[in-house]
Amino acid sequence: TAAALEPFTVNFTITNLPYNSDLEKPDSARFKSARRVMNTLLDRLLKDSTIGPDFHGCETVSFRYELPGSQRAETRVDAVCTYRKEPSAAPLDRVGLYHQVSNKTRGITQLGPYSLDKDSLYVNG
Repeated sequence: TAAALEPFTVNFTITNLPYNSDLEKPDSARFKSARRVMNTLLDRLLKDSTIGPDFHGCETVSFRYELPGSQRAETRVDAVCTYRKEPSAAPLDRVGLYHQVSNKTRGITQLGPYSLDKDSLYVNG
């Protein structure tokens, strides 16, 4: 049987992208611009991981308001990524992928121009 595209989620919080209600609206210019940048950054990051040869792409599906311990609004990013999985292949090693993403983001602190909340990364297989 042929390989199937398997989804997995990647979620994290950006601390230097102030939340704005336009980020909730998929048809807004702000959402489209932020999504394009985020998809590019995630694609580059994951193409350079162990799933790289089978990696298909990421699509940012939402930006959410997150009010952390400080009183500054931060932006939560939710993305759905896909990779090509052979029927006989082991399930996605989400722990291993989490550690690779952590290493490639300087301990979950930096993704391109964005600062990340080091405790916010979640990878779900």
